[in-house]
Amino acid sequence: MADVKKTVACALAGLLAACGPPPAAAPAPVPAPPPDTAVVAPAPPPETRIPAVPALLAAAPGEVGMDASLPSRLDALANAAIANRAASGIAIAVGRWGRLVHLRGYGAIDWAPGSPPVTDSTLFDLASVTKVVATTTAAAMLEEEGRLDLDQRLAWYLPGITDTVKQRITVRQVLTHRGGFEAFAPLYREFRGREQYLRQIDARPLAYRPGTRTVYSDWDLVLVGLLVERITGEELDRWTAAHVFAPLGMRDTRFRPGPSLRPRIAATEFDSARGHIWGEVHDPNAWALGGVAGHAGLFGSARDLAVFAQMLLNGGEYGGVRILRPETVARWTTPEFARSSRALGWDTPSRNSSAGRYFGPRSFGHTGYTGTSIWVDPERGVFVILLTNRVDPTSENQKHVALRRAVADAVQSAILDAPLIDWEARGR
Repeated sequence: MADVKKTVACALAGLLAACGPPPAAAPAPVPAPPPDTAVVAPAPPPETRIPAVPALLAAAPGEVGMDASLPSRLDALANAAIANRAASGIAIAVGRWGRLVHLRGYGAIDWAPGSPPVTDSTLFDLASVTKVVATTTAAAMLEEEGRLDLDQRLAWYLPGITDTVKQRITVRQVLTHRGGFEAFAPLYREFRGREQYLRQIDARPLAYRPGTRTVYSDWDLVLVGLLVERITGEELDRWTAAHVFAPLGMRDTRFRPGPSLRPRIAATEFDSARGHIWGEVHDPNAWALGGVAGHAGLFGSARDLAVFAQMLLNGGEYGGVRILRPETVARWTTPEFARSSRALGWDTPSRNSSAGRYFGPRSFGHTGYTGTSIWVDPERGVFVILLTNRVDPTSENQKHVALRRAVADAVQSAILDAPLIDWEARGR
């Protein structure tokens, strides 16, 4: 038996040897260099990785593994959307691996003949993009500083919440839209200012038991905005200007832009009570709150939002200025619950998302009612900013919905150095 095993083992070894590479030939002798002749080392292999940069650099798409035709494709989409009256003005910013490969404005700030053209620094009413750029960022910074506990009761920070059921709602629940609040109510018809709004939100019945469902509600981020103001002792606009926008060099981003900036601001809706809304917040509840609110009111440009998006891709740092720690960015942009796309303040792609088909499950972003959106894909190192004023002259216009998906898909499809996966078809 031992002889049989030995025979089988020898045969197996022979088969493995036969399947392996042939034995290496003995290296040929290298002649010694002649006297006084320097030996030149072989050149190192070319660098294949794109070097990291602290701030955005303008670059052609091909420099970051993207199709050179992407800009012309985005131009065609934007110009066709304007011709189809999806919006009078559009601005798009696209970046990958710290390189800004597309930054351009299209159309005009209003439909009226002779209106100024949209540029990369045109100010758009960001609507609910305010929730993530201003309010969520401020809350994340306060949590890092130990001044905000996400699992603490919201009422601990806001004593104006006196309803016994609402006193059990946590900060985490409102950040993930699981606080029980209704989606919307036209409080602006009767009430003005923070005290009146807090009193009414406290008095109104909840729509469901907190923590049992996910219902997107403006009241959630209105309350987070009030919480930020309570902790910091400053209004949301002043605190975010000093601690977020100014340090990042986001010089266009602000609440309540002054009248002198109107020629740079994209117009919004014709309202029966307010007339043509232009240069002040479109959202009626934010307007009744004085133009500064946790859910809406921020104005910004494609140029500035590109900086903000790259800060997030950099793990919370931009141009040598750290706003958040990398682990904070990762945690706040990850969905908190099964069967919900909502992260802490942020959203993630879901079926029929404005992120289109190819933004993966690790991506995050948000949209705004006026036709704005921001999407970030950390795995592919890419961001897409799309700003429009689709509500000019009426919010009944829904043509921006297809445009959002088309722009997102065009950008992801242009990436040539990574596989294109239809995450929407896979159910994300």
